[in-house]
Amino acid sequence: MEVGKLTVTVRTAAGKGAVTKLRATGKVPGICYGASPDGKIDPLPITIDLKALRAALDPVRKQNTVIDLTIEGDGKSRRLHALVKDYQVETLRRDITHVDLLAIDPNKEVSAAVPLEFVGKPKGAVDGGQIRIVLRELAVRAKPNDIPVKLTVDVSPLEIGDVIHVSAIELPSGVASLTNRDLAVVTCAMPEEEKIEVTTTAEGAPVVAGAAPAAGAAPAAGAAPAAGAAPAAGAAKDAKAPAAGAKPAAGAAPAPAKKK
Repeated sequence: MEVGKLTVTVRTAAGKGAVTKLRATGKVPGICYGASPDGKIDPLPITIDLKALRAALDPVRKQNTVIDLTIEGDGKSRRLHALVKDYQVETLRRDITHVDLLAIDPNKEVSAAVPLEFVGKPKGAVDGGQIRIVLRELAVRAKPNDIPVKLTVDVSPLEIGDVIHVSAIELPSGVASLTNRDLAVVTCAMPEEEKIEVTTTAEGAPVVAGAAPAAGAAPAAGAAPAAGAAPAAGAAKDAKAPAAGAKPAAGAAPAPAKKK
């Protein structure tokens, strides 16, 4: 197995059972379509070895690797150039279940998605500004070998409120953007303020939710005093004395007897 080279076979068996057997051997169904220097390539069912496919992809260019593809079947062999156009992933196990290969003409432009890399520290960070990324990749059109690995965006000049648009991204020669040039890519914004819920007591005094009452402040009407807190002034005077002859509460010390 070699980077940039992949051999697949024409797939003749169809159905769920055939696909299950394929996956048990480390292979998945796929399809190849597109164009070549000789003309249009009609959709062709193929079988792809996942280990060989991973080895064929450049670790840097990844899905934008131009693959020298060999298709074998019916005693024939056909060579094409292709890109990984799309792939499907199983929801739970995240295994690849299907792959689309796009046959291409190396001398003609194709569309591709190029990742964006953000570098630098914005000027607005001094005043608390934070970077908000809107786009993480850019759709471009270029010849297969001219597709950039990544596009760099320098955020250093950004003050709070500044925005970098697609039109400001420098593109290599031979590369054109397919993404709307007026779209925002990244901005420097003020951090979101924490919302504090404020209510008022019956007397109209503001109370911050979750905050402890100020020292010496009386608790809200109907609220129980904090553990260990002294009773409010005058509370002892307002308390009713026990009725004559009434038994003291359980655990309460008896009142001292009056001297005769």
